[in-house]
Amino acid sequence: MKEEFKLIHRERKTGPKYGLEFLNKETVGKVCGFHQSFPVYEKTPLANLDGLAKELGIGGLRVKDESYRFGLNAFKVLGGSFAIGNYLAQKLGMDISQLPYDKMVSDEVRETLGEITFVTATDGNHGRGVAWTANQLKQKAVVYMPKGSALERLNNIKAEGADASITDMNYDEAVRLANSQAEKNGWVMVQDTAWDGYEDIPTWIMQGYATMGYETLEQLEEKPTHIFLQAGVGSLAGAITGLFSSVYGEDRPVITIVEPNKADCLFRTAEADDGRLHFVTGDMNTIMAGLACGEPCSIGWKVLNDYADNFISCPDYAAAKGMRMLGNPPKGDDRVISGESGAATVGCIAEILTNPALDDLKKALKLDENSKVLCFSTEGDTDKENYKAIVWDGKDASYNK
Repeated sequence: MKEEFKLIHRERKTGPKYGLEFLNKETVGKVCGFHQSFPVYEKTPLANLDGLAKELGIGGLRVKDESYRFGLNAFKVLGGSFAIGNYLAQKLGMDISQLPYDKMVSDEVRETLGEITFVTATDGNHGRGVAWTANQLKQKAVVYMPKGSALERLNNIKAEGADASITDMNYDEAVRLANSQAEKNGWVMVQDTAWDGYEDIPTWIMQGYATMGYETLEQLEEKPTHIFLQAGVGSLAGAITGLFSSVYGEDRPVITIVEPNKADCLFRTAEADDGRLHFVTGDMNTIMAGLACGEPCSIGWKVLNDYADNFISCPDYAAAKGMRMLGNPPKGDDRVISGESGAATVGCIAEILTNPALDDLKKALKLDENSKVLCFSTEGDTDKENYKAIVWDGKDASYNK
């Protein structure tokens, strides 16, 4: 596949839109309150990169740095922990507000619930979050990883006590394997991919992700003009899009979704615009491993379909560029250690702003010297070997402008 930038721009919809009550500020504040009950909770920093913004020709750049989240180096634990907490609360006949961390992990709750096995498919970060939560609960976790997954990520999951393995399948096939094992063994599937009959837990995962956006709203000095969000199945992107759209309504920032060329299922769905979800199949060998998902989350797509303005299919070299820029910003800027998926949006923006061949995209995105841009670095160097290969050795850096 030829690596290139592709853009779908959509005019803002009028009339009825998908309801955002489940992602409004009041609801997400309750979710954030659950996360605040964790002893390891700290609000992750919002990095100021105004020096980089000036060099790129925009008015400001803020990047939410999730490498500090719960000591797990990625945001994903927000979704898995809240979904599991909600599942347990329902089993106990309680509201999630009645089940803070100390009560959730108590021996009393475990004895009441008995033994539970949580199962998921993951490239690494989500599985580690599920395994970590299960470990805190003194419960079991089984994690299936797609072929090509990093051994470091596998070992991090195993270190949380999970039964984890790398399969010979792609991500979406691993999801189906996890689901079949859940049905066969009576396990609890914890996945952010939704389909007919499996929507509650993916919805809770999206709400968990929105904690990141809730914190950001408290940290911002002013409303951004633009938000760029990376997407795998679209749950994170849908969560942040939904929250900011709920808060700002028609005055919301311009929201752009970024995916790898080799796993751009949301871009393809937006491009077709025929009321159906469009999948990417086969090997999705992008360096953006956390975004290598071929089947959109139905709930995430419903939000994005009504509230996102742009969809970009992005080359791998842009993510690599973003990693290097965030790790080595201009003097005075906050440094961000960002993995391949975390840096996708900043790299995408930087290439569009500095490559004359992409001026049409720059204009379509309405990026100029007055733009105040917000991005989310969703992971740190969760695969340190690959991080060094890209940042130090220039892996996936060669391309022709």
